[in-house]
Amino acid sequence: MEEKMTLYKVAKPILGFIYKLWYNPKIIGKENIPKNGPVVIVGNHVHIMDQCNVILATKRCIHYMAKKEYFDPSYKEGKFPWFFKGVGCIPVDRSKKDEEATNEAINVLKNSEMLGLFPEGTRNSLKEARAKEIYEKYFLEETIDFNEFYKKVKKNKTSFINYLEELKDNKVITLDEFKDNVIDADGFLQYLIRDHRLTREDYYNHVLLPLKFGAVSMAHKTNALIVPYAITGEYKFRSKNLMIRIGEPFTADDDLVKANERLDQEIKNLMKENEQNKW
Repeated sequence: MEEKMTLYKVAKPILGFIYKLWYNPKIIGKENIPKNGPVVIVGNHVHIMDQCNVILATKRCIHYMAKKEYFDPSYKEGKFPWFFKGVGCIPVDRSKKDEEATNEAINVLKNSEMLGLFPEGTRNSLKEARAKEIYEKYFLEETIDFNEFYKKVKKNKTSFINYLEELKDNKVITLDEFKDNVIDADGFLQYLIRDHRLTREDYYNHVLLPLKFGAVSMAHKTNALIVPYAITGEYKFRSKNLMIRIGEPFTADDDLVKANERLDQEIKNLMKENEQNKW
């Protein structure tokens, strides 16, 4: 399959040059990506460009699992289906347990190739539906309308918004504190750490959405190595803090729960390393 990915090999140096010039990513740990053999490479998911970072970190082709909408012109995301097919992406129907996509991904690994996916299952950014829940529950009687509210909150991580609501429900913070700071959940959580109302461990325990088992399950079935990575910083022109740290590979334990817990912790540890100077 890898040898047929002509578009991938042609597009990578061109688009990669543009990507690096624009976002200025700092990639650490490239040497941790095995040069051969089956590999599942996985990390946190915060931006549509996340996969580009590890694609640039290796000479190997990476087959990424992507939502089926990218392959269907009837969806707004389906503007370039030929591109996603041509670079070896695997379409996934997220509305069900997609056995066809899983089998295709497993075949990639059985052919000793690289598979990329995001175990959170979706970007950890606040979706409109979740923002509407928050708005209707806490802001419906305020003067701000929903569209204005969503513009202000949509850059938040869903996991941090959920954690902030959990802190309110547990009376660690007040309702007024929740409402005043939901626009910048991350900033407020960091303030709570400085104010000794939270620990850094509390913060990092909530930095990811719950990981799905697909990565560790497929790695275990195919004896593939799992390579974790973490992305921190901002996707801005000539970013000064966009950092990608690639961790050491490991094998999935027979106990998939433990394997998934290890993957979760590995990604969080890499994020901590990236942000150790932030505090």
